Amino acid sequence: MDPEVSFMLLCDPLQALGEHQIHVEISDRFNRQSFPEIEQHIEAVWSDRVAKEPWLFNGAKFRLHSAVLSVMEKGPVAEQAAQNLTRSQRGEGDQLESADKSSKDEQSCVLTLQLGLTCYKDYLGTNWSREAGRLQSHGQNECADPQAFLAQPLGVGAVMATADGDVVLLRRSQKVAEAAGLLDIPGGHPEPKMLCPGVGEEAICADLLQGKERAVVSEIFSSVCAEISDEVNVPVSSLSKPVFMGIALNHTSAGRPSAEFYVRIQLLQIVKNRVQIHKQEFQKTFFIAFLCHFLNSVLQKMFQLNERAPLWSEMCPSAKGAVLLYQRVMPDC
Repeated sequence: MDPEVSFMLLCDPLQALGEHQIHVEISDRFNRQSFPEIEQHIEAVWSDRVAKEPWLFNGAKFRLHSAVLSVMEKGPVAEQAAQNLTRSQRGEGDQLESADKSSKDEQSCVLTLQLGLTCYKDYLGTNWSREAGRLQSHGQNECADPQAFLAQPLGVGAVMATADGDVVLLRRSQKVAEAAGLLDIPGGHPEPKMLCPGVGEEAICADLLQGKERAVVSEIFSSVCAEISDEVNVPVSSLSKPVFMGIALNHTSAGRPSAEFYVRIQLLQIVKNRVQIHKQEFQKTFFIAFLCHFLNSVLQKMFQLNERAPLWSEMCPSAKGAVLLYQRVMPDC
């Protein structure tokens, strides 16, 4: 296994999960732990970064505390869940063989995500800080949890397959601080602000999200498609419903978690016509993504991707984690 990535959770083969199989618990109990010294460090890091990059803003993010995969009891509820997943995986005009091969028993899994809230400032001052290792040791000693004092913002990413069996990869700009110039998959973060209209980013708290748990799950899934649409420049309506493969951890940023999904697009020509298109991200642009195709019949060759493959060294940790999950969870796609 590549030392840059590991799995926090992965689904069994042919058992990627649909949106209705994901549940969330939201509480301040799942927020980052704190002590005065690290708060001072976070503020110092943030002040330094904003001075150099004044376009940065401190957006709220979901913090992943834990993820638990369990099995539903057999019966009408489990049977209905299986039927719903098969329909959602297919989508209009989309046929996923894995859905056809899955039995009702195989589709009775439920994933529960325990979520708190964090922010981009805390991420820079913990996971992406020179103090990350010390914070992990402190968390292990004080809380029996090495991630207890880290921001751990939940990211999302997608293995996006075209109708003729290619996978879309993005070349990251040389101007970004993380994984500059490397190949990535479409991805980003679900946004708590989408569920709290009219509330400032720094005022968003767990109390405001109580009773909105299903909306949080919907935001996690819809954010995957929104990121694909923004970065690849294709309509959301052309995408199949995402299915969840697992959670990968990026160890170049102290184990930051990312939920990885599989998505198909039917509008093949639209994707290929945009191979040379580039677009700017964020105001004042510190990151430009280029859409690239890198291998013929990538879905077949993805199973050959590993640490010995030449392309592997060009891939950032988030892309590596998604590929490794795909190899284990979606072997028949």
